[in-house]
Amino acid sequence: MPNQMTADEVRELLKLEPNQTCGFVRVTYISKLSIAPGGLPAPFADGRPAGSALYFLMTPQAPVRLHRIRNEQLYHYYLGDPIEVRMLHDDGTHPFATVGPDVRAGQVVQLRIPGNTFHTAQIGNARQWFLGCSNEWPGVVPAENVELGNADELAAKHADVTAEIRSFPVPAS
Repeated sequence: MPNQMTADEVRELLKLEPNQTCGFVRVTYISKLSIAPGGLPAPFADGRPAGSALYFLMTPQAPVRLHRIRNEQLYHYYLGDPIEVRMLHDDGTHPFATVGPDVRAGQVVQLRIPGNTFHTAQIGNARQWFLGCSNEWPGVVPAENVELGNADELAAKHADVTAEIRSFPVPAS
């Protein structure tokens, strides 16, 4: 049964590797179709794959750390416990969502994260692990599209959740 598996077993079976921002990851898809240079507006004007996807596994010790990507993302719930996602939009809003299997309790099995949205996710309380997928469009080029979050700058923009922002896990320098 999936709920009886451990995070280590899932990591091994899916060949997931440590990732600076997303716990453990394995890229599962990069479109062979490319959008030609000039086919999209900035910041994608240099061209990129049409889409990409990856598995990501979180544990309390390996959360999704404060970051953003330029691309649109869609998180999918696959196995394990729910995660709590905080998004920090440029307009100062900061919605919260729980990605998990209990749709009766308001959890979502898919969550859209708009491009350029700083976000983080954590497993709360005594939960053990979460396995999900992130689809991105256009496809992600990590060196060009991923930006780590600065808690001080974001706290200034989102003053009513400053304490929460300062508690977010940040990537090691």
